[in-house]
Amino acid sequence: MGAMITLSSSRTQLIFYLIVLLLSPFPYSSADPDPLQDFCVADLKSSTSANGFPCKLSSEVTSDDFFFDGLVKEGNTSNPFGGSVTPGNVLSFPGVNTLGISMNRVDLVPGGLNPPHLHPRSTESGIVIEGKVLVGFVSTGNVFYSRVLGGGEMFVVPKGLVHFQMNVGEGKALIFTAFNSELPGAVVLPLTLFGSKPAVPIDVLTKAFQVDEDVVNGIKSKFGF
Repeated sequence: MGAMITLSSSRTQLIFYLIVLLLSPFPYSSADPDPLQDFCVADLKSSTSANGFPCKLSSEVTSDDFFFDGLVKEGNTSNPFGGSVTPGNVLSFPGVNTLGISMNRVDLVPGGLNPPHLHPRSTESGIVIEGKVLVGFVSTGNVFYSRVLGGGEMFVVPKGLVHFQMNVGEGKALIFTAFNSELPGAVVLPLTLFGSKPAVPIDVLTKAFQVDEDVVNGIKSKFGF
């Protein structure tokens, strides 16, 4: 009889713990809340903001807010990298506000590079529309993953990992990339390290890259800093 009481008590405790486990708001099960309205076109002129942009009044929303032609035209590739990124995020396309999506257009001349960078708030997927492109990223375990892609081929870069795209073909390359954030952000490593304002201390850069001060100043001069 005593054994039966102990078994019953243990089973009750197990059920209790399972209920607590299922109802507890563990971080791994959390996600952005679903919108409570059909849309929230960003009011970029508003002086108030929270974690994102406030909504336009519904009475001020028009069809134009849900369409964007900014990715139609080729970007300006006249720069040291020979590449251009045209964003279609909430700052240029307010209609994506709160929807957790955005896109970029990437244009690369032959040999052009979308330099090593990372997106702190989003995973990236992309498709090569034209050309031959080397796509690569580096894991936190310092493993380099890469492949040369042609038209119609896709890639994915996990959130927050350093990656790049380089045109290794003979003609122009065109890529469209997509993000699960309306504002994924971009930390472009060469510009961040060698072109920040105020500047990263020269001693930090010389020690980090194990080079002389002249080398660091030479790199800065390439970008006009």
